[in-house]
Amino acid sequence: MGVGVEVKVEGLSKSFGRANVWSDVTFTMPRGEINVLLGPSGTGKSVFLKCLIGLLKPEAGSIFIHDTDLVRTKADRLYEIRKLFGVLFQDGALFGSMNLFDNVAFPLREHTKKKESEIRDIVMEKMDMVGLTGDEMKLPGEISGGMRKRAGLARGLVLDPEIMLFDEPDSGLDPVRTAYLNQLIVDLNQKTDSTFLIVTHDINTAQTLPDNIGIMYHKHLAMFGPRELLLTSEDPVVSQFLNGRREGPIGMSEEKDADEQAAERSSGAKKFQLPAMKPQIMPMDGGTRAAEGRRRDRVMGMLHELPLKAQQAIKDSLTDEQRRQYGVSGGGAHRDGPRQY
Repeated sequence: MGVGVEVKVEGLSKSFGRANVWSDVTFTMPRGEINVLLGPSGTGKSVFLKCLIGLLKPEAGSIFIHDTDLVRTKADRLYEIRKLFGVLFQDGALFGSMNLFDNVAFPLREHTKKKESEIRDIVMEKMDMVGLTGDEMKLPGEISGGMRKRAGLARGLVLDPEIMLFDEPDSGLDPVRTAYLNQLIVDLNQKTDSTFLIVTHDINTAQTLPDNIGIMYHKHLAMFGPRELLLTSEDPVVSQFLNGRREGPIGMSEEKDADEQAAERSSGAKKFQLPAMKPQIMPMDGGTRAAEGRRRDRVMGMLHELPLKAQQAIKDSLTDEQRRQYGVSGGGAHRDGPRQY
């Protein structure tokens, strides 16, 4: 299995002609952690994924993976780095004329010199991981949208990627199947320890799935950090999006103009209470992800830099044993419940 790698993005900017998509995007995805990128429609989240894997070239900035800047590296090195990525596209992007086995086997036949017996073992292992054992001979047109997503996910995993990208994996799925897919993503992260980046519009996914959350808004990355930072944030953009409200700076064409916002304020729009933080999804087998301990150490190390509400949410997520380990005093609402770091 591939083991996750840190991805460092610095000052990234992308335009199409005179139309700027976003500017000066800077953040770091810690190795092996689950990251979610949110934002209103049209903010360039999918464009960001394409820049990350080298399909689009940004005008400025850097993307560092294994000390290689993907923006400036040579074509042959970029080709090798791309093999570190697995990608799940919105519709699964399966070949309609190939059965699921051949779809999943395609990257192995294209990029490796493995024997067919080896390829079969790998394909069957990945199909088992996503719950598709017994469906190998089916065509994409014969199965549901959720199954196509899982087949696309199996194909994304066959080269044991260090970085797995998900472009709106919940699009076209009902809430139940989205919940199943989110559980599958957590379980796969536990098994692979790969670094995950998920682009989504789904608020429940953002509240329960990631270790870290970023929000794209008005042509920049409005915020990125530990889940507790954003889920307790009173920033108008962040709280409006995470609570799915009409009131706030985000409008139909992305940003409301000054007149709209002034009218909203003068109408006495009430201040909304933040909802209680939902617990993070844990692996189905009751075990832990390798990233959990690393993340907890990292977040506790930066605790003093975070707002008080985020600090309290992190402290509340610790067990009694973890409180003693980090020298944290006082009780917490969740210390004996689900782990939420």
